[in-house]
Amino acid sequence: MSETIAVIGGGPAGLMAAQVLSAAGRRVTVYERMPSLGRKFLMAGRGGLNLTHSEDFRPFLGRYGPAGKALKPILEAFTPADLIAWARDLGQPTFVGSSGRVFPESLKASPLLRAWLARLSAQGVTFRTRMTWTGWTSDGAL
Repeated sequence: MSETIAVIGGGPAGLMAAQVLSAAGRRVTVYERMPSLGRKFLMAGRGGLNLTHSEDFRPFLGRYGPAGKALKPILEAFTPADLIAWARDLGQPTFVGSSGRVFPESLKASPLLRAWLARLSAQGVTFRTRMTWTGWTSDGAL
């Protein structure tokens, strides 16, 4: 395991990719253009951070319209119940609101993001902020 996997982007998708890869024993560095990670995630949390929905899978999938067919295997691989368990494992319990939406008990994104980044650091993920990816070099390097 001598090579490091570069994840470009420190938003939720990049952080989850880093989590899965590092949990599988890979060395990972996350590169982010902004000065801090998860900035848009924090912005989304200002409205209460709706994480997922508690409804049964079929209506949940239906919310994706025609894209639901293509997204079905992805959503089955990481279900709303999996997301709730993930948040709980980070020390961020959730609750179901009257709308059926699932929120962290804190109703804030920052505690969840801090716990997530701490987990990633504990798994050996490194972070490089203020780094703009401009493409591959002629020899295939970053």
